Amino acid sequence: MSGSLSSLNTALTALRFNRVALDVASNNIANASTEGYTRRRVIGESIGTSAVPALWSRYAGPEGLVGRGVTVGSVDRMSDPFLDARSRREHAAQSYLDVRATSMSRVESGMGEPGDSGVAAALTAFRSSWHDTANDPGSAAARGQVLARGQALVDAVRAQAVALDAEAGDQRGRLLGAVNEINTAAAELAATNKAIAGASLDGVDGSGLLDRRDQLATRLAELVGGQASPGANGVLDVSVNGAALVSGSVAGRLALTGGVTSSGADDGVPVTYAITTGTSATAVPPGVGGSVGAITDLLTTTLPAYAEGLSAVVTTLADEVNSLHASGYDLVGTTGRAFFSFTAGDAARTLEVAVRSGDEIAASALPGGVLDGSRAAAMAATGQSEDAYRRLVTGFGTEVASVKRLASTQQLLTTQVDSAREQLAGVNLDEEMVSMLSAQRAYEAAARVMTVVDSVLDTLINRTGSLR
Repeated sequence: MSGSLSSLNTALTALRFNRVALDVASNNIANASTEGYTRRRVIGESIGTSAVPALWSRYAGPEGLVGRGVTVGSVDRMSDPFLDARSRREHAAQSYLDVRATSMSRVESGMGEPGDSGVAAALTAFRSSWHDTANDPGSAAARGQVLARGQALVDAVRAQAVALDAEAGDQRGRLLGAVNEINTAAAELAATNKAIAGASLDGVDGSGLLDRRDQLATRLAELVGGQASPGANGVLDVSVNGAALVSGSVAGRLALTGGVTSSGADDGVPVTYAITTGTSATAVPPGVGGSVGAITDLLTTTLPAYAEGLSAVVTTLADEVNSLHASGYDLVGTTGRAFFSFTAGDAARTLEVAVRSGDEIAASALPGGVLDGSRAAAMAATGQSEDAYRRLVTGFGTEVASVKRLASTQQLLTTQVDSAREQLAGVNLDEEMVSMLSAQRAYEAAARVMTVVDSVLDTLINRTGSLR
């Protein structure tokens, strides 16, 4: 189209383009607080003359040198795939450290160390009761105190073992829930991938689907350290340690193959996983990330290691006390009796006081009921188990502090990456206001062009050639 009427069409394209710009800015503002929303920007393209030189183009006159307006080239999501991948990776690491730090902090708090209700305090009180008995071996009160303090020590040890079992049970239940959530998210991501591919082929705007895709990929990274890789038509494939979980529109199912039963019980073997796709199952290599990886490490390494250390301390204590007690004599001259009883390999949970009365306490090193108290003094002087317990608690406390520091440092890095991503993809209300005002003024200017052209056409049609 050429001549004056072409200016009307040019103004019309400007009206249409700026209307779209206003709609996009309005949508950005409406979704400023929507989780996972990525802001959009309208990309304009000038409608010019033919891009292919032709013989007739030089005869088009001045009108051929002028553009024909503007059109919407695309509505782009303001996202960076590299920042998105970095964000998923940092969130996976953050989730792993947070779960470990939280669980280990609970275990540390349950120890009650240092404090008056922990095993260390019970050990000190137990040794002190033997010292009182050594000073007065014939005192029924002192002997009764030994039994009471021994039972208190048993209760303190057992409480710590029960707390460890409870934490492990909670983590197994959490693991089952996480696996279910992973499978749900994987199935939804596969369905979203299918919809994205369809939208891409049909030429339909799939920005909302892409937002949801990114949310699901991030959640899978947080849960199991899923690594996302872009596929054709905007889809994301996700794998777990090299084992495919989502491939296009096909989702596998993550399953526990060892360590935890379907009811949440411990089956006595290490925690392992497999991904089933159709009729084939692929074992997931050890070392998964995210919260599932943290729970796996807790159930396989951290909690069992502390439980074994506690049982080793209890075994040392019981053997130490039983050895001295069995070599002593009680009030009636009986010897060879153990003070503690326990099951080998599970001392912390099965420790019991085997002596039933104060008269059976072997406080003397001499037969015949002689009250010399030397065996009781030896009981009070030994401290091998206390040293072992101190090393155990100190080592665990150091590990907890280290995990907390790592989680704090990782939080700084995660926040930095999220901030960089937010600057690009997040909605800034000030920027959107500027965009709206710019589009508004451009719309008004285009409308003004139409008014001017209308006036020109009115003059040409109704006044040119008039006799009056």
